[in-house]
Amino acid sequence: MEATGAITRKRRATISSGKGVTLKQVNGRSAVDESINGPGDSGNIVTKQNVTDLPSTMSKERKKRINVPNDRQSCHRLQESLLSSASGYRNYRGVLNWCVVMLVLSNARLFLENLLKYGILVDPIQVVSLFIKDPYNMPAACLVIASNVFIVAALYTERRLSVGCFSERVGLLVHSINLSITLCFPVAIVLMVKSMTPAGGVSALGVYTILFLKLYSYKDVNKWCREMSHAKARSLARSLSCSSIPRSKGSGVDYQVSYPGNLTLRDLYYFVFAPTLCYELNFPRSPRIRMSFLLRRLFEMLFFTQLLVGLTQQWMIPIIQSSMKPLEDMDLPMMMEHLLRLAVPNHFLWLIFFYWFFHSSLNFMAELLQFGDREFYRDWWNAETITYFWQNWNIPVHKWCLRHFYKPLLKCGVSKWLGQSAVFLASAFFHEYLVSVPLKMLRPWAFMGMMSQLPLAWFVARFLRGNYGNAAVWISLIIGQPIAVLMYVHDYYVLHYRDGSAGGGPE
Repeated sequence: MEATGAITRKRRATISSGKGVTLKQVNGRSAVDESINGPGDSGNIVTKQNVTDLPSTMSKERKKRINVPNDRQSCHRLQESLLSSASGYRNYRGVLNWCVVMLVLSNARLFLENLLKYGILVDPIQVVSLFIKDPYNMPAACLVIASNVFIVAALYTERRLSVGCFSERVGLLVHSINLSITLCFPVAIVLMVKSMTPAGGVSALGVYTILFLKLYSYKDVNKWCREMSHAKARSLARSLSCSSIPRSKGSGVDYQVSYPGNLTLRDLYYFVFAPTLCYELNFPRSPRIRMSFLLRRLFEMLFFTQLLVGLTQQWMIPIIQSSMKPLEDMDLPMMMEHLLRLAVPNHFLWLIFFYWFFHSSLNFMAELLQFGDREFYRDWWNAETITYFWQNWNIPVHKWCLRHFYKPLLKCGVSKWLGQSAVFLASAFFHEYLVSVPLKMLRPWAFMGMMSQLPLAWFVARFLRGNYGNAAVWISLIIGQPIAVLMYVHDYYVLHYRDGSAGGGPE
């Protein structure tokens, strides 16, 4: 090595390889460095020491990258656009947020337009008048109190059956009379008492409908207990009683009830107030009452009640009132326009009611009574068929229909399709029962709406799948209900106000 000034140079060396290849060092880099790393590549230099460590066979991908100097600078690869189905992309959270923002903005505009056009129409005192015309005359409340007679009659009948005072035929006859009067008695009172308002009538008939379903289940379960009381008493107690969380000392009775020990007022009234329609000897019980959960549900109940009332007065009623003339004139384009205007607020109110009743109210009652089974609804919003929706949006009614109506029909030899049709028929009857009687006019709109679900369910299941089926379910919910609402409101208005048979405006 020789030094010239301040610059120190390395002596060039010639190294002979085993195969006669000469590797010459040029400016501190060998020819192998140049051939492997490429010219101008200063990173990851392969030196003479690790040349001998390279594998004898390199992967095809590595050789390709060595032979293509510009591969490291490439910015393109084989790929699909994100919105293509073949891309496999599924994260559309931003699009969902955009939909929510657009929904809020569009409805805010409608809200401001409504306020500018009609002013503030919310009147809580008017709501009270919907239930009672005279503070000293409350027929709906008296009708609900009178329902205790039918509860006691059912218990008395079961006690007589348990000790053999009544035969099965006599017991069935007494139960049938009691259940028939449970449905017919409130109808007679609502139709005869002039001070009974439509809102009060709906509330009273709703209570009696629930009571009818509960007493029917009570009758059936106790009958099953009697049929198996001798040979299978213990197995029956297990089959008719859900396995529950062990109760703490402060939560009530620790033992499992067996027939006929369940025939008490305490047991029956617990079932009457429990958020279920299907009777069991031993319900699943939660270990304690969670006060924070209870207060949250109570706050939701109060808040959503006020919200339902306010939106109905401020949003629904003006649209309904403005829809009367197009309906009378049979102006089809205007009728369609008003129908679409009514569809949005009606659907919002239905969703709010669903949350208020099935989540807030039923969970409040369940927590108060330490009722353990809180499955009051399933994911009906993901329904891809009409049948799936009806099976999952109202679990208490679905369980009752399955246990006390549909399965007994199948045991009698009825086909599944005919059994499903019978379930829809019964549902259509109760829908009409809860609407036509309080309005004091017999119209088939609710009945026809429910029965139309049968061909619609067949069509959606036969021709639509996936997202298309789910869209069909939502369209039926958004459009179907306003049609029935307009029909009933129009007929009620014509019957009570246009002909001058009653004074004042719509209640």
